[in-house]
Amino acid sequence: MRRLLASLLIVLFGLGNFAIAQQPLAPVPAVAPVAAPAPTPTATVAVPVPTAPTAPDASGKYILRDGTDVNLKFAQDLSSKTSSEGDPVTLTLVDDLKIGDIVVAKAGSKAIGEVTKAEKSGMMGKAGELNIRLDYLKAGDAKIKLRGTKGKEGESGVTGTVVLTVLFGPIGLIKHGKNVEIKQGQALHAFVGDDIALVPAS
Repeated sequence: MRRLLASLLIVLFGLGNFAIAQQPLAPVPAVAPVAAPAPTPTATVAVPVPTAPTAPDASGKYILRDGTDVNLKFAQDLSSKTSSEGDPVTLTLVDDLKIGDIVVAKAGSKAIGEVTKAEKSGMMGKAGELNIRLDYLKAGDAKIKLRGTKGKEGESGVTGTVVLTVLFGPIGLIKHGKNVEIKQGQALHAFVGDDIALVPAS
């Protein structure tokens, strides 16, 4: 009888442990991932680079640089038919000539040149030819050397000025028949021939 009771207790104890083992475990709640903080955008601030101010030298003059653009226009009519070598040529400055914000030659200032070759049209269809040398632009008491090209190539070794061949309109001239015609007001683009120190225009 005792053995039977002991056997029953052992069986019941085993069944209790098996039931406990079969009970599902409580789920562990998932932990939501923590997002990393977004980087704070940084603004890029452009720092302007200061430009060197245009300053006069000790004598109060400003330096006009070689190669500076000069816009001119003819103050007279010219023709390869009627012009002769040595004839003076007068032009005027279209815009104020400035060094920075400083005006050193006012619009309307006179520029001087000279006809170096003039050939009227001839027989056998030969076209006329007109060559002009630019000399200088007046700026107060100063004379600003001029040339017709940006660089110094092509300068005459004698005069240091440039000969412009104005045949068939390389500078926008009008060909009348077979002669080269330049009308008053015709534009001509020139350049400063050398560095020069100038006082502001009065």
